[in-house]
Amino acid sequence: MSDVDDVDMERGSINRDDIRAKFEDLKHSLDHTAEAARTPMLASVIAIVAVMAVLAFLLGRRRGRASRTVVEVRRV
Repeated sequence: MSDVDDVDMERGSINRDDIRAKFEDLKHSLDHTAEAARTPMLASVIAIVAVMAVLAFLLGRRRGRASRTVVEVRRV
């Protein structure tokens, strides 16, 4: 248990400093969790964007080949 919990048991009341200390503990915990999740999420987003770019390129290339017009020029 933390020091804040021990003080609360003795006094039986909660003051502003107790709440502030608890919020700081929660903030530190959340910051650590967010930082740990940021790197894998960034790698996933980069991979998804790369796959979408390659897919768009290939689909556009295929469509360009299918609708290509052939023009023949003949001299008279």
